[in-house]
Amino acid sequence: MQNVSLYLDEVAVSAEAARRHAVLAVIIGNGFEWFDFISYSFFAIIIAKLFFPVGDPNVSLLLSVSTVGVGFFMRPVGGLVLGALADKAGRKVALTITIALMTAGTALIGFAPTYKQAGLLAPAVIVLARLLQGFSAGGEMGGATAYLVDRVPGQRRGYYTSWIQASIGFAIILSAALGTSIVHFLSPEQIDSWGWRLPFLFGLLLGPVGLYIRTSLVESDSLDRSSRESAPVRDILRHGSLRVLIGFGLVVFWTVCSYVLLFYIPTYAVKALKLASSTGFIAVLVGATIVLVATPVFGHLSDRFGRKPFMIGALVAAIALAYPLFGYVNRNPGLESLIVFQLFFGFVIACYEGPILAAISELFPARVQSTGISIAYNLAVITFGGFSATIITWAIAATHNNLAPAVYVIVTASLSLLAAIAWRPVQDSEARR
Repeated sequence: MQNVSLYLDEVAVSAEAARRHAVLAVIIGNGFEWFDFISYSFFAIIIAKLFFPVGDPNVSLLLSVSTVGVGFFMRPVGGLVLGALADKAGRKVALTITIALMTAGTALIGFAPTYKQAGLLAPAVIVLARLLQGFSAGGEMGGATAYLVDRVPGQRRGYYTSWIQASIGFAIILSAALGTSIVHFLSPEQIDSWGWRLPFLFGLLLGPVGLYIRTSLVESDSLDRSSRESAPVRDILRHGSLRVLIGFGLVVFWTVCSYVLLFYIPTYAVKALKLASSTGFIAVLVGATIVLVATPVFGHLSDRFGRKPFMIGALVAAIALAYPLFGYVNRNPGLESLIVFQLFFGFVIACYEGPILAAISELFPARVQSTGISIAYNLAVITFGGFSATIITWAIAATHNNLAPAVYVIVTASLSLLAAIAWRPVQDSEARR
C-alpha cells in the first residue's frame, strides 16, 4: 500500500508539473503576441511619421493606426487554418507555428527601413509584418485556450484560463515601462532614429524562449486521434453557428477592453488631451497592474459563483461609467485624472476578462473547441478591435468631440450584454465528446 501511495503521489506531482508547464507555455506565447501589438500601438505616432509621411498629421496617424487594423484582415484566415489544424493535428503543432510566425513578423518591424531610407518599400515591409503577425495571432487564442482547457481540471477552468488574460496585463506593464523609459531617457531625435525599435528588438528575445517551451509541450490526451474532428470548420458551421454568434458577441466588448480602454490611451492622451507621451504610459501601467492582479481573482470567483454574474456586472458598469469617465479626463486633463480613469476601468476589465475565456470555451465541445473559439474571437476582433483606433481617430476628427470613444464603448458593451444574457455552456456530456 505504501508503494501504491508513493506512486500516486508521484503521478500527482507529475501532473501538476505538466499543468504548470502548459500554463507557462500559453502565457509566454500570448504575452509575446500582445507585447508586440502594444508596442506598435504605443509608438503609433512615431511610426506614422517615419513610415507614412504625408502633409496632414491626422492622415499620417490614421494610416499608422490603420496598419494595425490591416493585420487583422489575416486573423480570420489564421483562425480558420490554425484553429482547424489544432483540432485536427493537435494543439502543439498549431501553437508552435503561431509563435514562429509572430517572431518573424516582429523581426521585420524591428529591422524595417524607414520611408526616408527605402521609400515605398518601408510601409510595404510594415504591412507585410502586420499581415504575418495577424495570421499568427488568428490561431493563437483558440489553440492556446483549447490546449489549456484540455490540461486543467474542469472546476478550475476559469482560474487557469484567466491567466491568459493576466499575461496581457503583464505585457502592457512591460511595454508601458519600456515606452516610458524610452521617452524619458532618450531625446526626440534618438527616439526617431533608433529608440522606437527597442521594444521590437527586446520582443525578439522572447520569441526563441517561447518557441523552445512550445516545442517541448506534451500533446493533450483528451483528444485522441480517433476523436479528432476531420472537418471542424464544416462541423461548426453546420451545428454550432448560434454558439459562434454568442461567442462573437461576448468577444465584442472584450476587444474594446484591450484596444480602446488600454492600448489606445497613450495615443488619446497625446492627440486628444494634449499631454506628454509619458503621462499616457504611466496611467496605462496602473490599469495594466489591476488587470494582472485582479483578473485571476475574478477567474477564480467565476469557478465558484458562475461566469454570467461577473460578465453582466462588468458590462453594466462599463455602460454606466464610460461617458462620465471620458468626460472627467477631458475636463481635467492630466496624470491624476487618467489614473482615476484606469483605476475604474481596470477593475471593470478584470471582472469581464476573468471568466471570459472559460465562458467562450464552454460554448463548444472539445472536438471543435479551437476552431469555434478562433472563429468567434477573430471575427469580433477584426470587426470591433483591429479598427477601433482607426474608427475613434476618425470620429474625433470628424465630430471635433473627444467623447466619441465613450459612445463606442457604450454601443459595444450593449451588444456584449445581449450575448452574455443568452450565454449557456454546453452540457458536460457533450463538452468532452
